[in-house]
Amino acid sequence: MKKMLLAAFVLLTIIATSCDKVDDLLTFYINQEETIRIESTFPIGVVMPLSPIPVKTNSSETFKNNKTRAELVKDVSLNKLTLTIADPADENFDFLRSIEIYLSNGEGAETKIAYLDEVPKGIKAIELKSTNAKLDEYIKGETYTVITRAAIAKPITRDVAIKAAMRFKVTADPI
Repeated sequence: MKKMLLAAFVLLTIIATSCDKVDDLLTFYINQEETIRIESTFPIGVVMPLSPIPVKTNSSETFKNNKTRAELVKDVSLNKLTLTIADPADENFDFLRSIEIYLSNGEGAETKIAYLDEVPKGIKAIELKSTNAKLDEYIKGETYTVITRAAIAKPITRDVAIKAAMRFKVTADPI
């Protein structure tokens, strides 16, 4: 009986210590919004890249506001990516067959962050599936580039602007 009580006490002590370590980590979100443009001349049926979008992160200020620094960041991943038709107002995603979103650091490396292989018809907003890729190097840096690859299912007669709302989950140690 004494051994069981001692084992229970040791187990509770380990759990309490582990919880303190987890409580020491910060978790916060970084929201980023960009506009993706698909031109009416985009080829049908082929996965093609769209114009890359350079993004300034302002990460040092974001980290400071969340009481941490870049070197204390433990993990960054895409939490959510929603695409919404911005213009023309009467358009929906019927023209789009599939879409993939990548981040690039400007040194040639690309990381796929989200995708949707079959875009549903008749809707103006879609949520992409996250790859759960580790994105620390992009969010810690000063800039990164958003690269979009899309396959068009049917011709579009006018350019389409799509709002990409990205939310990154950041876990870090506090200062």
